[in-house]
Amino acid sequence: MPIIRTKDGVEIFYKDWGSGQPIVFSHGWPLSADDWDNQMLFFLGKGYRVIAHDRRGHGRSTQVADGHDMDHYADDLAALTAHLGLKDAIHVGHSTGGGEVVRYLARRGQQDVYKAAIISAVPPLMVKTCPATMRLGSAMWLAATIASTVVPNRAAIAPRVSPA
Repeated sequence: MPIIRTKDGVEIFYKDWGSGQPIVFSHGWPLSADDWDNQMLFFLGKGYRVIAHDRRGHGRSTQVADGHDMDHYADDLAALTAHLGLKDAIHVGHSTGGGEVVRYLARRGQQDVYKAAIISAVPPLMVKTCPATMRLGSAMWLAATIASTVVPNRAAIAPRVSPA
């Protein structure tokens, strides 16, 4: 079973198939690398090298009680890309995986990254801008923010459409 060990001792499982330009897939919460199998098989058939990992605490990676934050996720992704020696990689992230890719780019820069596709992501900004007292209730905070900014300005944002 292919694994890497991170600097804090967590074992990260990964799949690495094919050769060619690498596409790295980062899954959403609480999924695993297996959820990318259809996409990986498709791009493998098109001549790409495809990689997906089980995030710490998910799937076949070490089940840990801590380190479930974007910094650790980005560092784990950096450890994987360094271990595999990836150059000109395309990073694809869905949900939490999208936030992981964004944080990875923010911390590491665009070196060795060709493109990034962020799909229905939870970007780190959403967590960063949430008041500390509301982190556990971020959905409530987000709803309150929308209500206080969008609703009062609804006429300016989306003019009323009169029925035909």
